Amino acid sequence: MQPRTIGTWQDDPAHFRRPSRRNFMFVGLAGALGLTLDQFFRLQSAQAAPAAGAKGPPAQALIHIFLPGGIAHQDSFDPKPFSPVEYRGEMGSIRTKVEGVFLNEYLKQTAQVADKLVLCRSMTHGEAAHERGTHNMFTGYKPSPALVYPSMGSVVSHEYGPRNNLPPYVCIPSQPTTFAGSGYLSSAYAPFSLGNDPANGNFSVQDLQLPAGVDEKRFTSRRTMLDAVNDHFTRREKADPIEAMDTFYQRAYSLIGSPKAREAFRINMEPAKIRDEYGRHAAGQRMLLARRLVSAGVRFVSLTFGGWDHHNNIKNAHAGELPPFDQGFAALIRDLDRTGLLDSTLVMISSEFGRTPKINGTGGRDHWPKVFSVVLAGGGLKKGMVYGSSDATATEPDTDPLSIEDLAMTLYHQLGIKGEKKLLAPGNRPIDIVREGSVRKDLIA
Repeated sequence: MQPRTIGTWQDDPAHFRRPSRRNFMFVGLAGALGLTLDQFFRLQSAQAAPAAGAKGPPAQALIHIFLPGGIAHQDSFDPKPFSPVEYRGEMGSIRTKVEGVFLNEYLKQTAQVADKLVLCRSMTHGEAAHERGTHNMFTGYKPSPALVYPSMGSVVSHEYGPRNNLPPYVCIPSQPTTFAGSGYLSSAYAPFSLGNDPANGNFSVQDLQLPAGVDEKRFTSRRTMLDAVNDHFTRREKADPIEAMDTFYQRAYSLIGSPKAREAFRINMEPAKIRDEYGRHAAGQRMLLARRLVSAGVRFVSLTFGGWDHHNNIKNAHAGELPPFDQGFAALIRDLDRTGLLDSTLVMISSEFGRTPKINGTGGRDHWPKVFSVVLAGGGLKKGMVYGSSDATATEPDTDPLSIEDLAMTLYHQLGIKGEKKLLAPGNRPIDIVREGSVRKDLIA
């Protein structure tokens, strides 16, 4: 089914006063993709609910923090303080709460929560182009000219569906790349994109607001009318697909009509002290909203921050971008920890690749996919750990190289999804969720 769009009540009030079954199928648009909200709930019935009393997976949600452009690993999470200056760069490094582990000098707050983190310093995939590296980190697959693979968020949406009337997969502030989408899966599993930055003073999610002139009473009336229309068509056509589709429409209305679901997106309901702790900037407020969403029931949140393609003057660029990131990320880890959510929420920081071992002639670093860093936390993983290492000049993995397949397989494992399971691509082709990956058990607590 192709995504469809339709106008709002404001566009043509007269049209929406003429009841028809088609009118009741839509309540706004779901983000920049133009998905109707009901499409988030289609085909979810294929996944059976866990048996009563069954123990769930260690991770109930995942927050993916993507730093687009390729952050320099040696100028962030894997500094080389004892290497020659042409390799280590001009920035300094600081001690963390983990004995013998250092981070970049601008990651002061992150250094204080390092005992909650897993620093994976041996990530490798060999793709030096932005698009291909980004594809790897969002899908767990190397790019293919024959098939567009679904993002991890869309796979989670496909396997588990919605919880607490909330979309299973949300992008903050919007879907950053095609590779964060549903790929060969139905567009029903694409992310719900906010289309607005939570750092904005007037932040709101348009698709969750009732249109002007439609109050709660009128909204409820429209739902009642929809029920009547659905009942009419069901009795006439006696078709199971219609009954199932009506259920999905009701779920879409539930997202709009549920105060609890709407409140999850209302970042201004957070106490000023908490918003200040995260920082009143894009990094902090995006991470705060991510915490609100997973707390309310969203299964997978993907957020982006900054631009890290620093071919020139990397020192000044990091001086501007790392401090707000540091504040927001450290606050996220502290907040999840004190609210008891860290153990059940996976957090991942990734970027499409790292940067060259040597500083170039313009004071920057170029693309380097042979080794870089990924940071993990929570979700049943170990704490205060460095996994793998790069060599003395951050040129290649030295110990425990970590592939994208193994990273994806480990994340899915913690979320309770079998990476070897096959999903159907167009033409009824069975495709592994992860191909030839292994769970890195050394990462698991």
